[in-house]
Amino acid sequence: MDISVIIPIFNEQANIEALYQRLTAQLATMTLPGGFELIFVDDGSRDESLRMLQALGARDARVRYLSLSRNFGHQIAVTAGLDQADGAAVVIIDADLQDPPELIPALYAKLREGHEVVYARRRSRQGESWLKKLTAKAFYRILRVLTHIDIPVDTGDFRVMSRKVVLALRQMPEQNKFLRGQIAWLGYRQASVEYDRAERAGGTTGYTYSKMLRFALDGITAFSDVPLKAATISGFAVSGVAFLVMLYTLYTRFVTRHYEPGWPSLMVSILFLGGVQLIAVGVIGEYLARLGANVRRRPLYLIAEDNRAATPGL
Repeated sequence: MDISVIIPIFNEQANIEALYQRLTAQLATMTLPGGFELIFVDDGSRDESLRMLQALGARDARVRYLSLSRNFGHQIAVTAGLDQADGAAVVIIDADLQDPPELIPALYAKLREGHEVVYARRRSRQGESWLKKLTAKAFYRILRVLTHIDIPVDTGDFRVMSRKVVLALRQMPEQNKFLRGQIAWLGYRQASVEYDRAERAGGTTGYTYSKMLRFALDGITAFSDVPLKAATISGFAVSGVAFLVMLYTLYTRFVTRHYEPGWPSLMVSILFLGGVQLIAVGVIGEYLARLGANVRRRPLYLIAEDNRAATPGL
């Protein structure tokens, strides 16, 4: 198999047929002696997405679909596809058609030049609110500052990778996946191709702001210990301020005699110290929660239906 294309699906009935047509049209123009496969991963869709994938699989042997037992999240759905991919090169693309299938030949050509990863870098983003553009831009730049890994900015999961990279990703069993960070961590020769991202073709996005926040936390906690260091430093800084306030309090009590019971600064100090402590505990808790999830070693996902498997299973 020359190319495996992984497409995570969550309530994408409005886009599946158009995506299939555009993908097969582009891949048909490429020289692929070993052929290609399309791996659709249904991540617990509640619309007609699974039924449409079943119909595609019945009429085209190049279509493979996996139906997960529930909604595990975008990154886990992509991981399920990576675990099943047989291609010498693997493409990851979303189903909303914001990332154009017509860019795949250019990505693949760049890969054939000797790179192991070629990712698509966004020049512009159409059809998205200013708030989403602002938060996305800020997140990637903050993450780049916080981490010791050069994670490309203005990129998503749309990319093509060699099988060497896919096999390496299979050895990284973290529960809280942040694939673009993991791929950057692997190293190897990586390159980019720029493009203009279109607006969503149909349906509504499944990436709410709460999911984006959880995704951001996964990225930061997986590749940076700066928040832990910041909690430690702020603890020392606050202790220093508290010590100065204590000296000032003793000075006013025993030297200037300007002392009034119930001094408001006492309450301010208590609230300030309590706030910093709660923030520090919260940061540590985020890291411990992720460690606990990895220690439990539960499977990342469960497959309810697979049109290539004799019986459904893990």
